[in-house]
Amino acid sequence: MIAGMGFSQSTSEKLKKEQERLERNIADTKSLLSKSKSNTTASLNELRVIKNQIRYRERLLKNYDDQIRGAELSVQQKELQISELTKKVALLKQQYKRLLIYAYKHRNKYGKAMYVFTASSYNDARKRNKYLERISELQQKQFLVIQQNQRLIKGQIVKIEEDKTYKLAVIADKRIEREEIEKDKDKQEKVYQEFKKEEEALLAKLKEDERKRQNLKARINAAIRKEIAEAEARRKKAEAEALAAAKKAKEDAVSEETTTSAPVTPVAVLTETKEAAALSKNFAGNKGKLPWPVDKGSITEKFGKNPHPTLKNVYTNNRGIDISAMKNAQVRVVFEGEVTSVLSIPGAGKVVIIKHGDYRTVYSNLQDTYVKAGDKVRTKKVIGSLLTKDNLSVVHFEIHHVSGNQVTCLNPSLWVAH
Repeated sequence: MIAGMGFSQSTSEKLKKEQERLERNIADTKSLLSKSKSNTTASLNELRVIKNQIRYRERLLKNYDDQIRGAELSVQQKELQISELTKKVALLKQQYKRLLIYAYKHRNKYGKAMYVFTASSYNDARKRNKYLERISELQQKQFLVIQQNQRLIKGQIVKIEEDKTYKLAVIADKRIEREEIEKDKDKQEKVYQEFKKEEEALLAKLKEDERKRQNLKARINAAIRKEIAEAEARRKKAEAEALAAAKKAKEDAVSEETTTSAPVTPVAVLTETKEAAALSKNFAGNKGKLPWPVDKGSITEKFGKNPHPTLKNVYTNNRGIDISAMKNAQVRVVFEGEVTSVLSIPGAGKVVIIKHGDYRTVYSNLQDTYVKAGDKVRTKKVIGSLLTKDNLSVVHFEIHHVSGNQVTCLNPSLWVAH
C-alpha cells in the first residue's frame, strides 16, 4: 500500500514537471506568433510554429488526462487507506477498552500491592510487579497509537479534498486548452489556404532554397576539410621537426662520445593532442545536456527528412535543425571550443564553425558576428545576432563528428537539452 502511494506521488511529480515544460514551450511559441502578427504576409515559419503550438497543446491535454487519472487513483488509494485505518482504530479501541476494564478492577493501589505481596516467592513477586508495569505501559501506548491513527485518518481526508480540488482545476485547464487548440487549428487552416494559392511561387522558392542549402553544405564541408588538412600539415611538420631534433641530438651525442641520449619530444604537439582528446570526451559526455544556440525558440525544421508545410509529397533534407526565434535573436555557443572559420555565404548570412576536439558545431544565418577564427570561446558565449525575415529569426544549427578524414553529420536534437 505504502509503496503504491510512493509510486503514485513520484508519477504525479513527473507529470507536473512535464506540464511545466510544455507550458514553457507553449509560451515560447505563443510569443513568436504574437511577434509575427504585425506582418501582413504569413510566413512558412509561422505555419511551422503554429503546428508546434498545436502539438504542444495536444501533449498538454494528454498530460492533463494522466494527471486526472492519477488524482482519481490517489483518492481511491487514500479512501482504501482510511478504511484500513478505521478498522485498525476500532480494533485498538476494543483492546484499549479491555485494558481499561482490567485497570478499573485493579484500581486500588492496596490491591496491586497485595497482588505483589501474595506471591509465593521473591522472583514471583518481581514478575507480578513487572506484569503490572507492562499493563500500564500497554495502556499508554495503545492510547497513543489510537491518537496517531486518528490523526492519519484526518490527514488523508484533507489530502483527498486537496486532490479533488486539484483535479477540478486540471479539468478546467483542460477545457481551456481544447478551446485554444481549436483556435490554433483555425489559424493554421487560414494560413495554409493562403499558401495554397501560391503553389508555383512556393515551388520556385523551394528550388532556390535548395540551391542555397547545397551551397551552404559545400562551403561548410570545404571549411571543415581545410581545417582538417591544415591540422594534419601542422602535425606532420611537428613530427618532422621532432625527428630532425632527435637526429641532431644523436649526432651531437656521438660527436661528444656520450653513451646515452634521449630523443626530443615536441611537448606542444602532445599537449594539444591531450587537450583535444579531453575536449572531445567532455563534449560527448554532455550529449543531451547542451544548451540551445538561442535562449528561446521553437524547432521548426528537424534533422533529416522534413515534409513541406503546404506542398504535398514535397520534402527537404536538413543536415541540422532550424530554430525559429525572436527578431535579431542572439546566437550563443553550446560548448567551449575554438572558432575555426567565419564565413559569409549568400542566402545563409554569416556562418561560424567552432571546434570542440573531434566535434564541430555550425551556426548559420547570422547577420553580425562577434568572433574571429582562432578565438577561444566559453559555453553560452554570444557569437552573433541572427538575420530577420517576416519578423522572425531562424538559426540553422549543425553538429559534425570528425574521425580521421571522415566527417559525419549528427542529429542536434539528440544533443541539446529539452
